[in-house]
Amino acid sequence: MASKTTKLGRLVLDVLKPHSPSLPEFATNLASIPGVRGANVTLIEIDKETETLRVTIEGKLEYSRIRAAIEEWGGAIHSVDEATAGKIASEKPKKAAKVNTQE
Repeated sequence: MASKTTKLGRLVLDVLKPHSPSLPEFATNLASIPGVRGANVTLIEIDKETETLRVTIEGKLEYSRIRAAIEEWGGAIHSVDEATAGKIASEKPKKAAKVNTQE
């Protein structure tokens, strides 16, 4: 069984957060977490009080540390949509084939 300190290479998260911190501040905060090499935060939906985000983080990641930070900033992880560990973590995801939608 893997230890609790096993590092993940990539996480894709569905996150719900209040409007504050702002999207740029949230991304910068994530990037400052030890082990995080980079963070990409995309706004998916916004309503009166919250924002739904798709968060992609790469590096030598500790999920518990990332979850705690997001919760500290008032957010909640709705789902973990992707997690990579081991050799596959260093591979880039394959691009989806382009689909021609013109008739």
